[in-house]
Amino acid sequence: MSLRDPLRPPVAASALSPRTVRMRLTALYSALFATSGAALLTITYLLVHRSKAGLVVISYDGNGPEIREHLKRIREAQLHDLLTQSAIALAIMLLISIALGWLVAGRVLRPLRTMTTTIQQISARNVHERLAVTGPPDEMKALADTVDALLGRLETALNAHKRFVANAAHELRTPLTLERALLEETLTDREATLESYRTTSKRLLELSKDQAQLLEALLTLTTSERGLDRQTPFDLSDLAHQALAATHLEATATDIHITTQINPAPTKGHPALAARLVANLIDNAVHHNIPGGHVKVTTETRANRSLVSVTNTGPTIPPHQTPQLFEPFQRLGERPARTTGHHGLGLSIVRAIATAHNATITAHPHPAGGLHIEISFPTTTQPQQPARAHA
Repeated sequence: MSLRDPLRPPVAASALSPRTVRMRLTALYSALFATSGAALLTITYLLVHRSKAGLVVISYDGNGPEIREHLKRIREAQLHDLLTQSAIALAIMLLISIALGWLVAGRVLRPLRTMTTTIQQISARNVHERLAVTGPPDEMKALADTVDALLGRLETALNAHKRFVANAAHELRTPLTLERALLEETLTDREATLESYRTTSKRLLELSKDQAQLLEALLTLTTSERGLDRQTPFDLSDLAHQALAATHLEATATDIHITTQINPAPTKGHPALAARLVANLIDNAVHHNIPGGHVKVTTETRANRSLVSVTNTGPTIPPHQTPQLFEPFQRLGERPARTTGHHGLGLSIVRAIATAHNATITAHPHPAGGLHIEISFPTTTQPQQPARAHA
């Protein structure tokens, strides 16, 4: 059983396709020439047939009718010869047009065959290569540029996939290594007591819980990137209240003051994924904050868009590092995930869910520290509710 590169097209199909197109183009050229030639022959024959010869016959012996009949037969014979010879010439030129059409079709399809050969040689190992077709800005050049752009997007996706797999493996390997070390330490300790076994078991349970959270986050990220199968109406304000209630304990423990401005913001999509988006935004704002800091959560409708925005105080973030926050496993110098419960997947999940909902993300850091994130969803019409604001 052989494995074939998914980026490489089938060889048999690619080998037959140019010939089929070339034959079709040749048949099309020949048919156009035959039709034009037959039309020209018909028009010429009709014009000659309808023309009147300017011949005046003067007869002194009463043989005028015989002469006119003889001239008529001569004219019919000439028209017949004209038709026969024109048909023979048309047949000869049709054969020549088939040969010329075959050559012209091959000339036209030569750049396409070159691009096909180059694309067949591109795989996951050399996806960085490009067609780089030069020439006038015609249809072939536009096709080559489109293929190059597609290869660029594939290269970016493959590189992101490789980085994601490497980071996920690293994140999963660390707790597994720690678990093994704990087990080996307990088993090799001959003076181990029941209390030490109990302590080790508790630590193993914490590590197992942490791994379960990581796997759940990875599953959510994968589900979000797959897109939405169906869309259900929901309101961002309801999701915001649910997320605020879930984050209340952590905010209270760290003395984070949360201010809200909740207005109706109806939209549609996947309510569970959207709830995870809002929860990740608020949880990220509370967790990456300073003691006694502030968080502001707003939902509203503006310019036919439903918005949810979260602003928090916190450490200073360089503006050029803001896009990195939405990449998987990016924590910008934070403590290890096993000590914080955060794996650097929160905002990457937010981006994936927003993309699945055709929502746009705007993020910019504050000079004094902290971050402002606003996500704009397509709005839907629902009954309006009064605004609710509290701190």
